[in-house]
Amino acid sequence: MIIHSIVPHELIFPVNEEDFSSQKQCLWNGIPLIVQQEGDQYKVVRIMSSNLGDFLRSEIQPGSYVTIDRM
Repeated sequence: MIIHSIVPHELIFPVNEEDFSSQKQCLWNGIPLIVQQEGDQYKVVRIMSSNLGDFLRSEIQPGSYVTIDRM
């Protein structure tokens, strides 16, 4: 669907803040990640690195679990 409108995107598709409240930004071995806590581990939601090689690392692919010492 394509919408041609002068109305801001946020008014047409409002963001549900509850979906993002459990997500946190952290560093894992120097790589910035967006993670969601599940028990004592963290599920990778998004890789925020500007290094393209970080996206090829299988241990931090979105959906995988990592252990982080501190947030």
